Amino acid sequence: MGAQIKKIEYVFPEVMITNEDLKKDFPDYDFERFEEKVGIKRRYVVSDDETALDLAEKACNKLFQNFDKQKIDYILYCTQSPEYFLPTTACILQDRLGLRKDIGALDFNLGCSGFTYGVNLANALISSGQVENVLLVTAETYSKFIHPKDKTNRSIFGDAAAATLISKTDDDNILKFKFGTDGSGYDKLIVKNGCSKFPLDSDAEQISYGTDNIYTDNHLYMNGPEVFNFTTKVIPDFVKEIMADNKLEINQIDQFVFHQANSFMLDFLRKRVKISKENFYNDLSDGGNTVSCTIPIALKRYTDSLEENKELTLGIVGFGVGLSWSGGIIKINNKL
Repeated sequence: MGAQIKKIEYVFPEVMITNEDLKKDFPDYDFERFEEKVGIKRRYVVSDDETALDLAEKACNKLFQNFDKQKIDYILYCTQSPEYFLPTTACILQDRLGLRKDIGALDFNLGCSGFTYGVNLANALISSGQVENVLLVTAETYSKFIHPKDKTNRSIFGDAAAATLISKTDDDNILKFKFGTDGSGYDKLIVKNGCSKFPLDSDAEQISYGTDNIYTDNHLYMNGPEVFNFTTKVIPDFVKEIMADNKLEINQIDQFVFHQANSFMLDFLRKRVKISKENFYNDLSDGGNTVSCTIPIALKRYTDSLEENKELTLGIVGFGVGLSWSGGIIKINNKL
């Protein structure tokens, strides 16, 4: 008995922001060079009264157009944009979706590695015989945490939600996964204020951390160079470990789908691991970096691009805030 990713649906908010739109706020920034290097043309952000949960509900209902929602046994809800500190947002989602009451529902707080963690958690629930259908939801609204004068993070991050159905199968289609954690880098990508350690500060000082971006401790801060250094140092060897644990060679993988952080980083990693362009997904032009949603969106787009259903062996790898990373091998035999 095993599990398989059966279906993915995703949604963006209605508000689209292009590079041309951002140039009005940052006229001295070279967005043509940004687009060429980072690969992002447009991103989508929620309105003031819209939340990650609203996006999650839409993504799930989109998935339920082709699956009976009463067969869902468990909700895994990955977000760093919860509706409240408590209760658990997954519980609210259960009610909004009209799902059965005899199901499990939990939140887990992870960012760019969240989807790969979630796939493995769903596989464990199913393979242990506890459930048959898991609804893995990723939903993020980083735009709510970004300072309006922070051109880098406003350029990179977008909001989205994805709903992934993972179901019981006769064969093992979710193979071995590996994980990594380095909490010493917790402050490399952080919203410092607003939780138990430090409350929100209405008089928070504007700071730049030596860059031409503007933040306060109430807002998202990313140390881009340090995050890049961590990723390029850790992930290439990590991918090789995943391959070794699954007794596979690089050329046996039909497509690698990494967290879609930015095109420059992805191409660097691809070359370091020696993966051909044809077998490596790199396209975040429409949507940008949507944190835990990038991999399911990429998987959906990749399989939709195929002319017909076919058996595929895919490598998925997430990495980022935490610092955390995870990845593994999955098999699918249908468009998602």
